[in-house]
Amino acid sequence: MTVQQTTEQTEQSRSIVLTAAAAEKVKALLAQEGRDDLRLRVAVQPGGCSGLRYQLFFDERSLDGDVVDDYDGFEVVVDRMSLPYLTGATIDFVDQIDRQGFTIDNPNATGSCACGDSFH
Repeated sequence: MTVQQTTEQTEQSRSIVLTAAAAEKVKALLAQEGRDDLRLRVAVQPGGCSGLRYQLFFDERSLDGDVVDDYDGFEVVVDRMSLPYLTGATIDFVDQIDRQGFTIDNPNATGSCACGDSFH
């Protein structure tokens, strides 16, 4: 089995995929926090102009039903209510002159608003 096949299998078994740029940014932000008990939590909450909003934040909590994906040096956590909305999504980090931040490419979203912060 090649490294590429192993990586592809690992990505397919994860609920959410982080690009290399996103993973590096998460590692850098965690290093700034100086804590080893934090994980990146990705969630969906009601709100926004399209009905649902993404939330990305560092969290030390473990909730019943959490799905945890292990990355190189940190974990990504999705709660069981958000999982159906996020399975298969890809998180990237963009650092360009006109915008900077995390972006989410979600195949489960049937539409989104112009601001890109909410979806349905």
